[in-house]
Amino acid sequence: MRASAPESTVDDPLDDFERRSITLDSVMRPVYVAGRGPAVIVMAEMPGISPHVARFARWVRDAGFTVYMPSLFGRDGAYPQAEAGLAVMKRACVSAEFRAFAANESSPVTQWLRALARLAHEECGGPGVGAIGMCFTGNFALSMMLEPAVLAPVLCQPSLPLEAPGAIQIAPGEAATVKERLHREDLTVLAYRFEGDRFCTAQRFAAYAEALGPRFLPKVLPASAANSRPPPFFERVVGGAHSVVTAHLIDAAGEPTLAARDEILAFFARRLHPD
Repeated sequence: MRASAPESTVDDPLDDFERRSITLDSVMRPVYVAGRGPAVIVMAEMPGISPHVARFARWVRDAGFTVYMPSLFGRDGAYPQAEAGLAVMKRACVSAEFRAFAANESSPVTQWLRALARLAHEECGGPGVGAIGMCFTGNFALSMMLEPAVLAPVLCQPSLPLEAPGAIQIAPGEAATVKERLHREDLTVLAYRFEGDRFCTAQRFAAYAEALGPRFLPKVLPASAANSRPPPFFERVVGGAHSVVTAHLIDAAGEPTLAARDEILAFFARRLHPD
């Protein structure tokens, strides 16, 4: 791994986002919204909406989209310290909303996220909505494909179920429905991981490929392309190359992680800005 330029270790105030309280299916969640144009749902990795996740959301905003960034766990804007982040992860793992250890079924929170995609499409217009999940939320963008408004799903290092490295977290019937939709509407699923990632393994990508067929487009980056000086949570708890477009991204020309970011932004543009 290579070291990125030194970055700030302070919390992100997120004051360039509008913090909205959105109630869907009788559940209220804070959602940070910014930008103009078609909507993209940005779902944070563990341990929450960190400065690196917010940085990615700003890149999406600046590329011509309205970002909807729901608060699903953790303290919003917090720099990812090791002990605090581990505590957030432990709470999420036992939450009924996430089913962190369950294979072959979707986390219940994805129903709320599908409703958020519908609302975002109504508010922003355009042909549809993009969605990107990361790590703990990595598979959520796939489950959100059960909502017709979602046209551009991206899975970054999908890590659930935690104790089944060769499994995916979606019911077989739902996966079949998504596969049929991908074919019928000529859609694709982008997916990213680092080689050697112990949370998002080669076996997991193989399971996605088996479930979805050739419209699942996996991208595997060498571990040497990751930032070797990530925040403490990623260095001490996660260990190794993991977060492709956030904590392990190196923001410099010619870096594979920056190229992955640009691929994702171009994917959103093709699907959501067809003109």
